[in-house]
Amino acid sequence: MSPDSSQVDKYYRNLKKEVELSGYHLNPDEEFTKELLRNILVNKERYGYGACPCRLASDNKEEDLDLICPCDYRDPDLNEYGACYCGLYISGDILSGKKKLTSIPERRPGPDQRVKIVGKSYGELSSSLQFPVWRCRVCGYLCARDEPPEICPICKVGKERFERFM
Repeated sequence: MSPDSSQVDKYYRNLKKEVELSGYHLNPDEEFTKELLRNILVNKERYGYGACPCRLASDNKEEDLDLICPCDYRDPDLNEYGACYCGLYISGDILSGKKKLTSIPERRPGPDQRVKIVGKSYGELSSSLQFPVWRCRVCGYLCARDEPPEICPICKVGKERFERFM
C-alpha cells in the first residue's frame, strides 16, 4: 500500500528540518522531492528499510546497506556533481544557482566489486583505509571520505575548517 500524502508531508517536513540542521539541502522542487520520499517510504514498507528509490534493492539489508538513504554515495556525488544520484540532496552551489544541475553517473560498484570489511582490527583497517579521514578543527568531528563535508554536521562551520587527520 502506498503511503498517503499526510505521511509523505510529515516525512518531508521532518527530513527537511533534519538535513538543514546538518548542513545539507533537499532539492527545492517540492513535488519531485516528495515523490522520491514517497518511494523511500514504499521501500521501507516493502523491505523494512528506506532504500534509494533510484536503484534496485535486493531485499537483503546487508547487501543494500550502501543504498539506504542517505546512501553511501551522496557525499561524493554532492562534492563532484552538486547533487546525489537521485537528486534528493543538492549542494549549496546548486541551490544558490552558482552551479547548474547535471546528470550524475552511477558510482555504486557492481556486486562482484563490492568489498565488505568484517572482523578486521583497527591496525589492519587504518593501514588499508579507502578514504582519507577529515577532522573539523572546531569541534573534532571526524569523517572518512574523499573530501570534507560542505558544512560540519555538528558545529556548522564550512569545509575550509577541516584538516586531513589520517
